[in-house]
Amino acid sequence: MRAEIHDVTMTMSDIDPDTGAYPNGNGAGGVDDDGFPSAYSRQVGERLRAIRKQKRLSLHEVEARSAQEFKASVLGAYERGERALSVPRLDRLAQFYNVPIEQLLPREVTGSEAAAVDSPRNKKLAIDVTKLLQLKGSPFEMLTRYLKLIQVQRQDFNGRVITVRGDDTRAIASMLDVPVDQVGDRLAALDLLYRPG
Repeated sequence: MRAEIHDVTMTMSDIDPDTGAYPNGNGAGGVDDDGFPSAYSRQVGERLRAIRKQKRLSLHEVEARSAQEFKASVLGAYERGERALSVPRLDRLAQFYNVPIEQLLPREVTGSEAAAVDSPRNKKLAIDVTKLLQLKGSPFEMLTRYLKLIQVQRQDFNGRVITVRGDDTRAIASMLDVPVDQVGDRLAALDLLYRPG
């Protein structure tokens, strides 16, 4: 079996049997030539942490629920990009989190996507889906269905909070019958903006 990641070809026999990682930082994670986590390793780690947090699990809870298959210290090193993560190990982690493996890998952002994210019209709004489900009425039911559609499209496995921006905000403005620039204020007045803590 061969795996190719970022133009590096490896065989399964290259895996360190003790760590399940490819040597020299190859694979999904690792360190650069100076011994620091590579940019890609950090991005993989950020995705791993994001999925774990969406699942509302601590590192120790992952260790316990995986019957110590994923040690908290090792998973923490993966999330910091300090330790290489083999493709089979990444696959097992995806199975544990019950997400497609590609959700654990960072997506390359193009220049136009980066510019769009920075656009003022794309201000992010985090909506508390739990609070929304408690509201009655046609606009809120429509908003709930719309947010569920977004969750499916994004493969967002959180379920409690969803972040919207841009086109989503325009659609929500029409559902709530407010101008686009007042969507955040309207959601805040309805106590639907998520506040951590």
